[in-house]
Amino acid sequence: MTNEFVLEAITREFPESVISSSEPYGMLTIEVKKEDLKKIVHYLKDSSLEINFLTDVCGIHYPEFPDKEIGVVYHLHNMMTNFRIRIKVFMSRENIEVDSLVDLYAGANWMERETFDFFGIKFKGHPDLRPILNMEDLGYHPMLKEYRLEDGTRTDKDDAMFGR
Repeated sequence: MTNEFVLEAITREFPESVISSSEPYGMLTIEVKKEDLKKIVHYLKDSSLEINFLTDVCGIHYPEFPDKEIGVVYHLHNMMTNFRIRIKVFMSRENIEVDSLVDLYAGANWMERETFDFFGIKFKGHPDLRPILNMEDLGYHPMLKEYRLEDGTRTDKDDAMFGR
C-alpha cells in the first residue's frame, strides 16, 4: 500500500473533503474538512484499506492563524501492511468542536479526554468528556497558553528586566 494509492482512494470517495496533502518524512498527511472527518476515518477503517489502529490523537494551537487556530491531529495505522497516515482538522476558536471517534476506535476515549483537558477541544458524542489529568476547577486549558506568565501578586520581580 502506497501513499499515492491511499490518497487516490480517499479523494475518489470524498472528492470535496481533502483540503491539502503532503508527505513529511514519508508519512501521508492530509488536512480534511472537520465535518467530514468521521466519514473519512470510518471509510479508512471499514474499507479494503483496513486502517485498523488509532495510534494517537492530539491537539495543536496556532494563535497566529485565527481561522485555523485550533487543530486536532489523528495518527492511524494499518498493522498488517505497516502503513501510517496522519489526518488533520482545523477550526476557529468560536467553533472548537469535532466529532468523537470513540465508537470507531475505543482507544480514542482517553486520548480525546486528554486533548479536551489540555486544549479545550470538545468531542461531540464522547461518552465521558471531562478532565483527565488537570483539576476540574482549573479554569483554563494549559496548552493554549492563556494563563499569566508570572504571578501577579509578586512585587520582587521587574518584568522589564526579562524582556516582557
